[in-house]
Amino acid sequence: MSEAPKPRKPAARRRKPAPPAAPAAIAAQPAQTFAVYTDGGCHPNPGRGGWGVVVLQGGKVVRELAGGEADTTNNRMELSAAIEALRALPAGSSIDLHTDSTYVRNGITKWIKGWRTGGWKTKAGEAVKNADLWRALDAEGLSHVVRWHWVRGHTGNTHNERADELAAVAIRDGLRRDVHTRAQAREGHVDLFVAVSYSGKTDRGAWAVALRFGEAKKVLTGHEQGTTANRLGLLGMLAGLRALKRQVPLRVFCASDYVVDGATRWLPGWRERAWQTRDGKPVANSELWQELAALLGDHIEWVATGGVDQPELMQEAKTAASTAAGAGDG
Repeated sequence: MSEAPKPRKPAARRRKPAPPAAPAAIAAQPAQTFAVYTDGGCHPNPGRGGWGVVVLQGGKVVRELAGGEADTTNNRMELSAAIEALRALPAGSSIDLHTDSTYVRNGITKWIKGWRTGGWKTKAGEAVKNADLWRALDAEGLSHVVRWHWVRGHTGNTHNERADELAAVAIRDGLRRDVHTRAQAREGHVDLFVAVSYSGKTDRGAWAVALRFGEAKKVLTGHEQGTTANRLGLLGMLAGLRALKRQVPLRVFCASDYVVDGATRWLPGWRERAWQTRDGKPVANSELWQELAALLGDHIEWVATGGVDQPELMQEAKTAASTAAGAGDG
């Protein structure tokens, strides 16, 4: 008989690889808490805008932000300040946001839900103004827990005042860039740089206007007693316009808000009211304004230079006005 086969040893059972260890539970990060102050503004409105943000944590200022735009409004800058503040903070933050804009506070706490559900239309069916920024603010708010607070502006609140200062610096820096860029000679244009020198103690002063066309340049001056800085600005403006032989594309650089705002904003109302103010009083310097109104046209581009260091030709006009004022004192 053949030998019986030896029984086989049972195959060693393979061990299943041990499952990976469960990851340790990640501790939830506590929400960071911040206090934020925002502000925005324009000069003029609409015009060059700026916004500022102050961020505090644990009662200490930890960050400041600022920015601006060339052609905007006060309300858009107030909204931009709030948007940029929320964008700058970690997602999930707990934020007390302080604004001195009732437009922003009321919009985000009272009106935005209706705008959102109503397709960004008002109750009257009109498109919501600044809808692009309201949508952005709405979206940024979803990333945080935000409590909105209104604070009265310019009442000594340290952080609100600082946000206002940051916005003002952004406006000033932007204006300076705008003015100096636009002060470069432009082919086919005449440029007028109007400046005054005035003493409030003596009510005497002088005006000067520097005219430039390409490489050609001319400076005119005049002085007057018993006058005002506003009147001198108008006299300088009129002298520059009278010197032009024909109507050409014209840029006027002027540091007087009175002259710029009057020429670009107030004249239509004065004319409609027969040269009366809204209070029914005669418009100051009305004879000069009436002459200026007759000379103005769509060919004029205004560049307000107030509040910034002046371009070279404006400085030259200012020097000429000071010299003329000195001569007028003699």
